[in-house]
Amino acid sequence: MTGFTVDPWDPGYAAALAVENLSEMGATSAELVLDVERPAADWKPVTPGADSSVPDTLLVADGVRRIDARVWVHDPDTPMPVPGIAASYAAGIVRCGPDGADLAAIEVNRSLISASPHAPEVKTTHAVYLPNKAADASFEELSLALQRQVTQLEVDLAVRHRSRGDDLLLVDGPLRGRTHLPRTVGYIKTHHTAYLPPPQSAVVAALTPGQRTPVFLMGTSWRRHSWYVRLPVQSPAPWAGVARCEASADLDAAQAVRLADEVTLALPPLAGVDYKDPRAPQNLIPIGGLEKLLRHHLGDARLLYRALRTAAATG
Repeated sequence: MTGFTVDPWDPGYAAALAVENLSEMGATSAELVLDVERPAADWKPVTPGADSSVPDTLLVADGVRRIDARVWVHDPDTPMPVPGIAASYAAGIVRCGPDGADLAAIEVNRSLISASPHAPEVKTTHAVYLPNKAADASFEELSLALQRQVTQLEVDLAVRHRSRGDDLLLVDGPLRGRTHLPRTVGYIKTHHTAYLPPPQSAVVAALTPGQRTPVFLMGTSWRRHSWYVRLPVQSPAPWAGVARCEASADLDAAQAVRLADEVTLALPPLAGVDYKDPRAPQNLIPIGGLEKLLRHHLGDARLLYRALRTAAATG
């Protein structure tokens, strides 16, 4: 009888491990330095030692974005209108400590993004969309310009709300654009690229909850320290409960290892539970709650769309 395993994530989402062929997990163009913490041939699961501790304060930052309408900017310099997007985005921070978690900040912004230098400020009855320039008129660049704004808002909030030198900031998603922030870790829930060669990939598969891989350096278009960690999970599916973490390449090996141990101890109590979250356990409870709150703060999409159409017709 042929066996199979059901991925624990809700099928409405992409699989947590998004590779078509597990035998190809070593295929990657990334530059890898595997012997940062221990020799590559001696990799094995790491359990943080007794000298490691959970940070007193863990700040969790996340951002959401939504395109409220596709727009056309009428540019006097060109015969044809220039495409753009009217978008809402928000970022927030949850502060987690020994006494529980509380909301530290939420901020909502709206932008009209276009390659045209003549993009206007759009005032509607419900919101104001500030102009922001994209490098070109492709939808990919418009989307990238929007993501840069979300990332910058997360950075601004983090800088304003970090009150202790020893707190640790966890950002949902890759660390790119935030590597300059001290004691900051990027948290990646899904795996679209298999970075490790087969022998080290086997160590990821062998992790038990609360363990991590050795720290390694990786470089694609940018360099960072990285490691994999497994959260509490019941499923035997490949890489179930595994997340990847990123830290600045500017850290020395000892600093990166200490940070990896702190994060590995801090994450399991925050793991999502499957009866509440279809992306458990990787979608941490503070991240899931913050995402839901941020999307609520974006406002009613249909109302904003109608307001944008009215503003365009009367402007």
